[in-house]
Amino acid sequence: MTTITFDTLKFVEHLKASGIPEAQAKAIVEAFRAAQGEAELATKRDLREVAAELKQALAELKADLHKTIIYALVAMTGIFAAIVKLF
Repeated sequence: MTTITFDTLKFVEHLKASGIPEAQAKAIVEAFRAAQGEAELATKRDLREVAAELKQALAELKADLHKTIIYALVAMTGIFAAIVKLF
């Protein structure tokens, strides 16, 4: 996963501009940074990669399913032919 970065100084300045004392603003930013470090965030690129993998897996599953259906039809045709020969 990709690390998401942000401008901590700009974040502190924004908090200070809204009336939060500088020490408290810095503490909020550090808490946010710590929480962000523990979070596993997905980027658009990560999601596109997973989507591509899923599409490939579904295509393979579809191909396998088609083969299975064809084999089943061939087997049923053989069984039907054998039953017809018995009668």
